[in-house]
Amino acid sequence: MLLLPSLAWADPSAWRLEWPRTDFSKSTIDDWAEILSGGPPKDGIPALDDPFFVRVGDDRHIKGREPVITVEVEGAEPRAYPLRYLTWHEIVNDVVGGIPVAVTFCPLCNSGITFDRRVQGQVLSFGVSGKLRNSDMVMYDRETETWWQQAVGTGIVGALVGEELKTLPTWMESWAEFKARNPDGLVMAEPGFNRDYGRNPYRGYDTAARPFLYNGEMPPHGIAPLARVVRVGDRAWPLARLSERGSITEAGVTLDWKAGQASALDTGRIHRGRDVGSVRVRDASGQDLAHDVMFAFAYHAFWPKGAWMLDP
Repeated sequence: MLLLPSLAWADPSAWRLEWPRTDFSKSTIDDWAEILSGGPPKDGIPALDDPFFVRVGDDRHIKGREPVITVEVEGAEPRAYPLRYLTWHEIVNDVVGGIPVAVTFCPLCNSGITFDRRVQGQVLSFGVSGKLRNSDMVMYDRETETWWQQAVGTGIVGALVGEELKTLPTWMESWAEFKARNPDGLVMAEPGFNRDYGRNPYRGYDTAARPFLYNGEMPPHGIAPLARVVRVGDRAWPLARLSERGSITEAGVTLDWKAGQASALDTGRIHRGRDVGSVRVRDASGQDLAHDVMFAFAYHAFWPKGAWMLDP
């Protein structure tokens, strides 16, 4: 029943009043029924711009096991973007070490990715469209109102269709881990919106039988659709395999897992979520690699021919 209103509006002609600047003649979408309304309208989930930061020691809100997205750029102080805020805003437009970045989190896919906002010589700023595709957030840039698929960082509708955002090597870890490594680092301060920050509005989601507003194929190999996988490029390692082994070196990368990070999509309060651990991914020289810890169904939807890194 939830799908019926969304499918009825799967037609660009119905969207042009809300999106007069979007060029719907340019698209990679074969079937417009793939685009569904997530519920909130355009900017109904308000992205954040130029956030305020405080020193790690001055924060009084975040609990030790809560997840944060860590952004470490050479020449800049390390910054933590707590999921207690990103769950409600999904995109933060910021500048770190001179690099304009978009720190993004799609709760329905557990996808946390940081992008460089520079495309074709211009700096874009991103908002939340209110649309979903394969249950993943569709972002839009305010300059051209091109639609962008968050999981892959690619323009899917509009003037910048086919353009790809550069992904930066950031990662999720617990607040306690970030603090221990960066006692003088920065953390995003609580935004000035009327939100119950620290509450998980998707209670029990990551143990549900099926993802929300998703009509695609389920993952192969008997992997649960909402099981977490570590995606590096077009490869995916099941988090269950990594957490059992602690460390895996394969395909030229090393993945390390450490207990102590709460799931942001489990219990009603984020800090009480079950332990899903933190992941770091590095190349052969020890440099951090861009990656994503996302749900298996989303990986299969966007990388249907991707390589599943299972036990030999």
